[in-house]
Amino acid sequence: MSLFDLPRVPEPEVMDDAGEVEAYSSAAAQSYLEQIDNTFVEHAVRLAKQRERGRALDIGTGPGQIAIKLAGRLTLWKFIGIDRSPNMIAKARENLAAAGNHLAGRVEFRVADGNHLPFPDATFDFVLCNSVLHHLAEPMQFLDEIARVASPGAAILLRDLRRPGRLASPLHIRWHGRHYEGAMRELYNASVHAAYTEEELEKMILSSRLRGARIFRHESTHIGLERAVGAREASNL
Repeated sequence: MSLFDLPRVPEPEVMDDAGEVEAYSSAAAQSYLEQIDNTFVEHAVRLAKQRERGRALDIGTGPGQIAIKLAGRLTLWKFIGIDRSPNMIAKARENLAAAGNHLAGRVEFRVADGNHLPFPDATFDFVLCNSVLHHLAEPMQFLDEIARVASPGAAILLRDLRRPGRLASPLHIRWHGRHYEGAMRELYNASVHAAYTEEELEKMILSSRLRGARIFRHESTHIGLERAVGAREASNL
């Protein structure tokens, strides 16, 4: 690590404190978070467009907005959202109930650990994960679990915050954190410091069981990996 690199400071793996859940779900945070979620949803729809129906897993679903939004767009798909936080899953089930009966039977939420997924091999046609990676101190098991439960040719979309360099970080956090206040602003600050760099993510993917994926950058704030439906698993990054 050079003098210009910002040291990584891991966050707790589970966001289950009632205050944190409430901060994440607050009206002040939700307006901006919804915009971010919408770009993730559009990305997911593009990756899945070659397949009319399937079964999708949303890991670290939080309050469930992404799974609910996607179920409204991909009307023949079924979604399972999991999170290690019982409070988050309770909130997700509330949001699902409020979304209406048109999603009945196509979306469910469960408490489960992304490091030890309770599903057989090759169960899902799409595996999604938004803003979870920075919570993981050792993400290799997590990435290998994604590869295990994804069926051959399944789409994969993992996106997370990007950790900037040491010199850029104060302005980066101040500018992009301006949309938050109070506890949510503190959470955002901690999340940026816990995020991985593009180079760190590339090394992890090359060492994992994931195949046929590529790294992408979303604006200046996010990085991730993607694999479209039907991508050849035999190819590596």
